[in-house]
Amino acid sequence: MAGIINLEKGKQMITCGQPLTAVHLITKGKIQVDYPGGSYLLGKGDVVGIGEVCSEVHFLTYTTCEETSLLSYSLSTLDSLDNLLQKNTDVARLFLLSMFKQINTLQNRCSISELNCNNLYHSLTEDYEKYKTLCGRYRLTPRALDNLDDLGDYVVDETPDLWLNGYYMGLANIYASGSSKILLQDSSVSLGMLHKGSLDFRKTYLSLEEQYSYLQQISVFYFDESGNDIFDFYTSLYYKLGQDSEDAEGVLSDIHRILQQIKEKLALDPQKLESRIHSFEQNMALISSSSVTEDEEVADSSVTGELVGSLNTILDFVGEAFEDASSFRQHVNSYKALEDRSALDDESTRLRKELTAEFNKLYAVSFERTLSSPVIPMPVRMLLYFGYVDEELAGTNNAAILYRLANSMSDHSASGVYTLYDWLLAIYNGKKEPSRNEFEQDYSDYVHKQKASGNYSDIEIREMEKDGMRKIRYELENMFPQVNKITFGRIATFCPLFSSDNVLKSLNDSYVTVDNVCKAIEQIKQVDYSAFYRESLDMDHLDTMGKENIHLEFLPDVILMPNVGIRGVMWQEIEGKRRNSPGRMTFSIFHMEDLRTSFIRMTGEFRWELCKRVQGNRWNDVSERSLTSEYFDYVQFYRKNHDLTPEAKERVRASLQRAKNSFKEMFVRDYLVWVLYEGNGSPRLNKVARQILFVHCPFPADICETLEQNPLYTELLNRHKVVTAQRVHHLNKLLQKLRNGRTPVPETLEQEIAFAQGKPII
Repeated sequence: MAGIINLEKGKQMITCGQPLTAVHLITKGKIQVDYPGGSYLLGKGDVVGIGEVCSEVHFLTYTTCEETSLLSYSLSTLDSLDNLLQKNTDVARLFLLSMFKQINTLQNRCSISELNCNNLYHSLTEDYEKYKTLCGRYRLTPRALDNLDDLGDYVVDETPDLWLNGYYMGLANIYASGSSKILLQDSSVSLGMLHKGSLDFRKTYLSLEEQYSYLQQISVFYFDESGNDIFDFYTSLYYKLGQDSEDAEGVLSDIHRILQQIKEKLALDPQKLESRIHSFEQNMALISSSSVTEDEEVADSSVTGELVGSLNTILDFVGEAFEDASSFRQHVNSYKALEDRSALDDESTRLRKELTAEFNKLYAVSFERTLSSPVIPMPVRMLLYFGYVDEELAGTNNAAILYRLANSMSDHSASGVYTLYDWLLAIYNGKKEPSRNEFEQDYSDYVHKQKASGNYSDIEIREMEKDGMRKIRYELENMFPQVNKITFGRIATFCPLFSSDNVLKSLNDSYVTVDNVCKAIEQIKQVDYSAFYRESLDMDHLDTMGKENIHLEFLPDVILMPNVGIRGVMWQEIEGKRRNSPGRMTFSIFHMEDLRTSFIRMTGEFRWELCKRVQGNRWNDVSERSLTSEYFDYVQFYRKNHDLTPEAKERVRASLQRAKNSFKEMFVRDYLVWVLYEGNGSPRLNKVARQILFVHCPFPADICETLEQNPLYTELLNRHKVVTAQRVHHLNKLLQKLRNGRTPVPETLEQEIAFAQGKPII
C-alpha cells in the first residue's frame, strides 16, 4: 500500500548512507538530488530512490525545493517490488520512465564531468608553464607548485557505456507510448529493466564520484589553504608587472578565468575562498583601470550594438524563403527560457528536436541567400561559421569573440581546412563533390539511382550532375545533420544553436585553426610518416617507371562544423570511388577535447577503413597479408597465440571487452598507444600487436635509430632493415638504369627512395 507524505520546502528527506526502505512517487512539488559535484531536479511523476533499488542504502541526497507531496511505497525486498509491479502497471510505467530519465541525466553529467577533468588538467599544466615563462621573461624567480608531478592525466578503465544513453532514451520513448502495454503485462520484464537500470545508475554514480575526487585534487593546485597555488602565483605576478606591462592584460584575463572556474568547474566551495577573492578585488579597486583605451571601448560598443537583435537580422536576411521564421523565433525564445537546456524531460527534448529541424532549414536557406547577396550581415556570417543565432543565448563575451573571429575569417581551403561554409562553396563551385551519406551513397550513386528509377529525363539527369545547388542540398540533407550531431558529442541533448551552456573551456583556446590542424598532422607524421600515403602507379611517367609502384601522399580534408563539441569524425577514407583522393575528417570548430588526441584516433580509424577499402572482401583474409587481416587474426585467435603470455592474453581480453568486441575500436586504441607512447620509446603494447603496427605503420628512420638501443625492437628492426635494403636496392638499380640510358629521372623515383628509407621528402 502507498502512504501519503507531505513535506515543507527545504526539508532534507533522505541523506546519503541512509537505509533504503521505500521509493517515493512525487505527486506535487520538486526535489533536488545531490551527487558528488552536482545536482539535478525531480518533479511531478518522478520517483525518489528508483535508481538505488538494488542498493541497501541511498548513495544520493534528496532535498525538497518547495512544498512537496509524495506517495511512498514500502520496499523491503525485490520481491515486494515485483508484487507492486504485478498489481499496478501504471505505477510500473512511472517507475520505469523516471528510472530512464534519471539514468540519462546522470550519464550526460558524467560525460561533461569527464571532459572537465581532462580540460582542467591540461589547463592547469598550461597555466603553470605560462607562469614560469612569464617569470623568465621578466627575470623573476618562479615559485614551485608542490606535488604537481604526482598528478597525471585523468585515466579511467571503467566508464559508463556510451550506447546506454541512446538505449535508455529509446526505452523511454517506448514506455511513453501506447506500445508499452504488452511489456508492462509481464512484471518480470519491468523488474529486470529496473534491476539493470539500477546497476547502470550505480556505475555512472561511481564514475561521477571518481571524477569529483579528481577535480578536488586539481582544485587544490588552484586554491590551497597554504596560499601556494596558481591563483596566488598569477595575482602576485600581476601586481609585480603593473598594468602598463604588455602581458598584464593577459594575466588579468587568466585570473578572471580562474575565478570563473570556481563557480563552474572546480570542486571548491566559493564561500571558503571569499576572503582571498575579496582581498584581490580590493587591490584591483586601488589600481587605475586605464588599460582600455577609448578606441577599444568604442569598438566593443560597436560590436555589441551590431549584434543586438541578431535573430531578427538573420530572419530579415533570409526573408520569406524561410517559412518557419515565426515558429523558429518562438522556439528560440522558449529555449532561452529553459532553466536547464540539457534537461531530458519530454518537453525539453521535443523543443531541441524541433529547433534542430528548423535550424537545418535556416542554415540551408541562409547559405543559398549568401550566393546572391553582395553584403552578408555579421550575424549571418556567425550563423554559417559557428551556428550562432542570438546574442543572449551565446552570452555577451562569447558573442564578441565570435564576432572578431568571423570578422577575421578567410578561406583556408588551399591548405585542406574548411569551415562548413567554405566547404559548401567548394562544392557549389565544382572543386569538391558532396560527401557520402550514412548509407555509403555518394551524389553520383544518388543520381544514378534516380536515372534507374526513371524519375527524371536524360536531360534532367545531366543537369543534376552539374547543378551546384542540387549538390549543396544533398550535402545539407545528408552529411550536415548527421555530422553536426555526432561532433557535438552529447547526442541525447544535442541542439545546434550556439549556447554558452556548451562552452566548457575558453573559445580562443578551443578554436580550431589551420595551424592547429597542420601541427596535429605533423605530430602524427613524425611517428607514423606513411599514415596518409597510398600505393599507386606513376601515371605521369609510365614510359620510364612502367608498373613500378610508388607512394603518393593525400592529406585529408578537414571540415569544421558550426558547433561547440567534443568529438572528431572520420567521415570518409576516400572521395567517391577514387582511391587516390583525400579522406574527409570533421571536427567542431570549437573542439573541447585535446585536438591532437582526437586526430590520432581518427587517423587510426582512417588507416583501418582505407585498408578495408583497398582489400575489399578479403580485408580479414590472413592469406592476403594486410593491416586489417593480420590484426583481425591476432584478436580472433589470441587465446591460441604462443607469442602471448597468460598475462598478455588477459590484457587482450580486457581490452576487447572495453572496446565492446569491436576489432576496429581495439585497433584504434592500440594505434593511439603506438603514436603517443611507443613512438616515444615507451613500450606499452604486447609483442604481437607491436609487430603488426611496426610492419604496417612503420616509424621513420630517426625513431628507428633511437630504438636500436631497446632490445624489444631488435628483431623488428633487423627484419625492417632487410626489407628496406631490398626495396632501396631495387629502386637504385632502376635509378642507375635510367641514368645510364640518359633518361631523365622522374622526381617521383627519388621521392620513393626517400620514402622507402623512412625519410620522406616534404
